[in-house]
Amino acid sequence: MNNRKKQVWLPLLFSITMIAGMFFGYKMRDNMPGKSFFYTEKRRPVQEIMDLIQNRYVDDVKMDDLTDTAIQAMLYKLDPHSVFIPAEKLDGINEELAGSFYGIGIEFNIFNDTINVVNVTKDGPSFKAGIQTGDKFIAVNDSVVAGKKINDDRIHKLLRGDKGTPVSITILRGKEQVKISVTRDAITVNSVDASYMIADSVGYIKLRLFSQQTYHDFMEALMGLKKQGLKKLILDLRGNGGGVLDEAVDIADEFLSGDKLITYTEGKHVDKKEYRCRRQGQYEEGALVVLADEGTASASEVLIGALQDWDRATIIGRRSFGKGLVQEQFDLSDHSALRLTIARYYTPIGRSIQRPYSNGRKAYYDEVSNRFHDGETQSADSMHNDTTKVYKTPGGKIVYGGGGITPDYFIPADTTGYSFTTARLYTKGTTPGFVYHYYLDNQQALKAFKNPADFIKRFTFTDANWEALIAAATKDSVSVNKVNEKEKTAIVDQVKALLAQQLWQREGLVEVLNTDDNAIKKALEILK
Repeated sequence: MNNRKKQVWLPLLFSITMIAGMFFGYKMRDNMPGKSFFYTEKRRPVQEIMDLIQNRYVDDVKMDDLTDTAIQAMLYKLDPHSVFIPAEKLDGINEELAGSFYGIGIEFNIFNDTINVVNVTKDGPSFKAGIQTGDKFIAVNDSVVAGKKINDDRIHKLLRGDKGTPVSITILRGKEQVKISVTRDAITVNSVDASYMIADSVGYIKLRLFSQQTYHDFMEALMGLKKQGLKKLILDLRGNGGGVLDEAVDIADEFLSGDKLITYTEGKHVDKKEYRCRRQGQYEEGALVVLADEGTASASEVLIGALQDWDRATIIGRRSFGKGLVQEQFDLSDHSALRLTIARYYTPIGRSIQRPYSNGRKAYYDEVSNRFHDGETQSADSMHNDTTKVYKTPGGKIVYGGGGITPDYFIPADTTGYSFTTARLYTKGTTPGFVYHYYLDNQQALKAFKNPADFIKRFTFTDANWEALIAAATKDSVSVNKVNEKEKTAIVDQVKALLAQQLWQREGLVEVLNTDDNAIKKALEILK
């Protein structure tokens, strides 16, 4: 009898217990992360529409492309810096932030639908394999790479790959075809474009971006200059669009003493986080000038903001970009990524330098180009400071929030000599092509120049060289016969700078351009 009662009641008790558990689990769902316990969320119209398109639409649809478009539309309603990164572009963006990639170690340019090697990284994979400046690529593995359909993106995909993997390259050297195998290896992208003593006891460092290698690169440059007698420093952040926040913080730490606040971040779902000095800096005392312009953004503005707030540096140039938002990257299941704004960053005295973006992304980005049209890049009086957000540094200096970093000394954009003709010469590839072939034809003579400073003093661009450039321009359907003296000077200066780049990479380019740079002249004047 007892066994029969157990057979009846045990299943019933088990059922009651299970139902009670489901009931209480359902009631508790709102308090559980992800609401995952027996939780079924009501389907959103977005998903319903996607399903209807996939199952009922009249034609075939690439659903991945449609999904990407829907994501972009959603992000368009947020801030301008929350972006979706498709899977095919993610590697390239991650490589830029990492400051390295796996490749073969060359710089190339496309002239007359042909890939020409314009520089070979010393001691890199191509250097070791015997590839030389002047080689022309015919094929990479089994892919022909000559012709009108060739472009930089396609070449990068063919040349980059996993570390240790070989790539077979067929080149044309002179009139001879040569097949060379190159083993891919790590290629480091240096964050420092140039580092040299620009005057007696005055050093100069130009940073192009903030990658995960930037602090290392900067310290290497700084310590090298200190060995050469550095007492005063010009830090050039013009055109530096930012990158990794921690790298900017570490560099600021080298300039600021004690445990000073460098920046802090805060968001609705992110607790306030302070970034402070943690170590004895290598340049806490010497005079410091920082150069900035409308291309100086994000992590660069974190660095400039900290130095300005603590009265540590003199800022020269034009109003910076005005990006005060922090993004975090979230990897998605299809190997794409979402870079979502999660917080704002603030300078030590509490400034948010983020520009307004309530009028949409187009208006937001147009604001920078509009600075060239409304006179702001030519006159300090036209600078658009947000006078409702005024702050004072410990030293009594008035600074502003809400629209980038305003410099202490304004330098107008130099448009002298630039015209439609000079722009066409560059965009059509005439000037770079001329410089490249000039280099190949005059390598022995160019080896006589020891360094960029020697080149600046002794190189001359002759009348015969000018006539050769006119002939090259005519071939590209660009007429330079009627340019005025200012335009001619600008073209010749561009040729000299590109030739110095051919000889000494970015270092040479920057040194030549700096010889007639108004911001550099002002910086040297202040440092006296």
